[in-house]
Amino acid sequence: MTVTSEQRFGEFVAVRRHAGQEHVAELVLDRPKAMNAVSTDMARSVAAACEALGADRDVRVTVLTSSHERAFCVGADLKERNTFTDAELVRQRPTARAAYTGVLELPMPTIAAVHGFALGGGFELALACDVIVADATAVVGLPEVSVGVIPGGGGTQLLPRRVGAARAAELVFTARRVEAAEARQLGLVDELVEAGRDREEALALGARMAANSPVGLRAAKKALRLGHGLDLRAGLEVEDAAWRSVAFSGDRAEGVAAFNEKRSPQWPGE
Repeated sequence: MTVTSEQRFGEFVAVRRHAGQEHVAELVLDRPKAMNAVSTDMARSVAAACEALGADRDVRVTVLTSSHERAFCVGADLKERNTFTDAELVRQRPTARAAYTGVLELPMPTIAAVHGFALGGGFELALACDVIVADATAVVGLPEVSVGVIPGGGGTQLLPRRVGAARAAELVFTARRVEAAEARQLGLVDELVEAGRDREEALALGARMAANSPVGLRAAKKALRLGHGLDLRAGLEVEDAAWRSVAFSGDRAEGVAAFNEKRSPQWPGE
């Protein structure tokens, strides 16, 4: 797949675009010497990249990938953390949170392409995405209680939304690692593909999503996220508000016209 452009955010994060997939952005975790352990600098870069992606109306789907052959992301940089005083850890916390919330709050659909280790904060970055595509080498887990902390990048909230409260409790309290086949069975990942194909399959899925209305995609994501956990009546009100935000859009007019004229839509994106 040919890279047509790359924008760097600090030393450890890149956003790439590819030939033939102009509406799909690849957000690359690129700290291979540390298996993408999330340092303060890397967290800052992830947040900055997400801010730029969120403002880019040309991006319809974001795919989160890793440049490391054997890991998606092994979580927080514990070597760096070991050097912190208590005061420094407190000051670093907002920077760390901004990386995870940056991915979580991206307004377009997001897909994580996971291979190898996705542990702690690494798995939380994947959980922040809408869909997780994992290959057969994937090993996921939230082992934070084994080092005296808790999942602090959204894991205690995102995991039970995926697998239910009891299963999430078992996984968090045991700190166990889950290999790919069981992860798929438990719903920790959504699609399981052959080893080495997670990135390719995630980008292909992103391209299929990106063929649809960018206005519709963002509104649908907003409805899904805001409505989750609400009672049905409140959720339907969220859905109705999202519907009203797109019902009179240029995308809706183009979509209906293209359907009736039996042609591919040319989305105006507004």
